[in-house]
Amino acid sequence: MTPQVAILAAGMGTRLGRPFPKPLTQLATGKSIMAQQLDHITTVLGADCRITIVVGFKMDLIMEAFPEVLYAYNENYSETNTARSLARVLQLSGEGGLLWLNGDVVFDPRILGKVRDLLTAETSFVCVNTAAVGAEEVKYTVDAQGNIDQLSKTVVDGLGEAVGINYVSARDKATLLQRLRECADQDYFERGIELAIAQDGLHFLPVDISEFGCVEVDFEDDLARANTLG
Repeated sequence: MTPQVAILAAGMGTRLGRPFPKPLTQLATGKSIMAQQLDHITTVLGADCRITIVVGFKMDLIMEAFPEVLYAYNENYSETNTARSLARVLQLSGEGGLLWLNGDVVFDPRILGKVRDLLTAETSFVCVNTAAVGAEEVKYTVDAQGNIDQLSKTVVDGLGEAVGINYVSARDKATLLQRLRECADQDYFERGIELAIAQDGLHFLPVDISEFGCVEVDFEDDLARANTLG
């Protein structure tokens, strides 16, 4: 089955302070964050990937830069967060699971190579970095079986950070969509995952990608670190 990938890029990116969508921020490579993401996706997962970008803030700039992909529109981008954007693209997705990533993640393409077998096996997962546990980052804990138990910025004694690259299997997709619809407007999509785990028994495997570079760009120092990845 053709892989389905979504990029969540509707937000205003106010913390980085650019007058355009944050995914269009240029890296030291000369490419934008999003251009590099698309290159990695098609190189590792195949040129036939069905890619959908969720847009909102100044969406025409993204759509003009990347006319070859599909688009979903979060018209309430200024009042909502990633739970709403993910719900929108899940609702529009075709058969099969969905790999999604935040539009501001700069990552080593070998991460996609590491998770490729999990995509084939239809295993829902969250990529995590166990080498760092930042106070402002989304953190996680696991249950006795090693699956994710808690996933939020308020987790105490987190085992690592979620890096913004995730997958929901075909069998779990409808359940996750329902829980995302129950989230508050300002919730991150991780809240929907937490609800699906707690109330429906869904299993999300934490995939440790600490050996590879991965930076979610929120501030200037994040961008500087991202530019060291090459």
